[in-house]
Amino acid sequence: MNKKFRELDLQGRLDTLRSNLSLNDEDVSTIRNTLSQMKFEDINRMIENAVGVYPVPLGIATNFVINGKEYYVPMATEEPSVIAAASYAAKISAATGGFKATVGDSIVRGQIQVISVKDIQGVRQRIEANKEKILKQANQNSRTIKAIDIQTRILNDMTFTLGMPMLIVELFVDTKDAMGANAVNSMCELISPEIERLSGGMVILKILSNYVTERIVTCETTLRKEDLGGIRIVERILHGYSFAYSDPHRAVTHNKGIMNGIDAVALATGQDFRALEAAAHAYASRDGQYRSLSTFSKNSKNDLCCKLEIPVAVGTVGGITSVHPMAKIGLKILHVDSARELAMVIASVGLAQNIGALRALSDEGIQSGHMKLHARNIAVAAGATGANIDIVSKIMIEESRISLENAKQILEKVQSDINKY
Repeated sequence: MNKKFRELDLQGRLDTLRSNLSLNDEDVSTIRNTLSQMKFEDINRMIENAVGVYPVPLGIATNFVINGKEYYVPMATEEPSVIAAASYAAKISAATGGFKATVGDSIVRGQIQVISVKDIQGVRQRIEANKEKILKQANQNSRTIKAIDIQTRILNDMTFTLGMPMLIVELFVDTKDAMGANAVNSMCELISPEIERLSGGMVILKILSNYVTERIVTCETTLRKEDLGGIRIVERILHGYSFAYSDPHRAVTHNKGIMNGIDAVALATGQDFRALEAAAHAYASRDGQYRSLSTFSKNSKNDLCCKLEIPVAVGTVGGITSVHPMAKIGLKILHVDSARELAMVIASVGLAQNIGALRALSDEGIQSGHMKLHARNIAVAAGATGANIDIVSKIMIEESRISLENAKQILEKVQSDINKY
């Protein structure tokens, strides 16, 4: 690839792609058309070597009641059934009052790694004695986001490459309504010279941790057995949960279902869904084995009690939320007043999607809803339009032959039959 690609304007970049790759004029036109809602100058500031925007379908999940408040929830996802499953679970949850959620403090920790420290215990004492001075230095450039504490711990080198333990200095920062990554990273860099001076060691890494164990969201709801399909379905869901709790192979797919909901809301509101994913999966392994993030039980009435506990670091100010037009719209649709409220909504949607998926798995199976939407996509790819999309997809499902070749054959026959009249 041309090493000066970044220096080209939009047309130059598109011309380079067309010349060096198997892109035709229609492909290039499609890329250019993605810019109809955003200026190239804006996306070129967001990422490197920008050429366009990759659209993801945006839908609205309905029926959500969280802590007594009703929400329309924007979800950006390409996967079929996710929004339907979440909306279904939200509807039966609303019948018992909806989701109840709580969230911890908006704390993010920054980490400073120090090596070659000769007297670690002595250094820890010196850092503690100078805590107020270091915090003042960390906060000197910030008006709202504030560092509130410093802690140290000794970490053994598990790779055995250094041959000695390292000192980890952790800066705890209240990020308010911001996700806070840039602010925390800047604070860590700002105080690193003082940490080196006090320790006599060498600072290596200085960066936030996305494992936000101070920002745990707990979300719960109870679903009536009759709304789920009876005690049989409740018990089958509990058996499925037991499988996910006990086996990492099943737990990964179980948790992926939760993240289907969480990532979709995060993407629609301009959040760092990769950080959410990483933190969630680390939390799922906190006891030494990877387990389900959600838990299920039944009460004395044989109703299903559902709970999700998960770390969620999100923001409603700063970062991409202040510059991406669709992120702004997503937050406007959601109508949240704070990052804490957004975190509770996101966790509730994750639990709802998990409930919807488990309900389907415990009864007719997950493929029923998936294949209906998949068949429609294949029908469109075959060239079907309007009412023919439903006709072609219905016939494919009835024949249990969902393929592009079969869709084309069915469409040809349908159009031929119409032309006879």
